[in-house]
Amino acid sequence: MSWQELERLVVEAEARPSLRLALRGCRDVNALILQARQLGYKITRVDLQQAWLQHRQDEELKSLQG
Repeated sequence: MSWQELERLVVEAEARPSLRLALRGCRDVNALILQARQLGYKITRVDLQQAWLQHRQDEELKSLQG
C-alpha cells in the first residue's frame, strides 16, 4: 500500500508546484517522510529505498543500452 502512496506523492508533486516546494525544503529522508505524512501520504523509508534502487537500476540499464 505505501508503494502506491509514494507513486501518488510523486505524481501529485509533479502536478502541484506548492507540494513540490514543500518537499524541496526537506534536508534528509526523515524530514521527507515526516513532511509527506503530515500532508497525508503514508510512505516509509523502505519505499524510498526501493524507489532509489529502482531508479539506479533503470539508469544503469539506460547507460548500457545507449
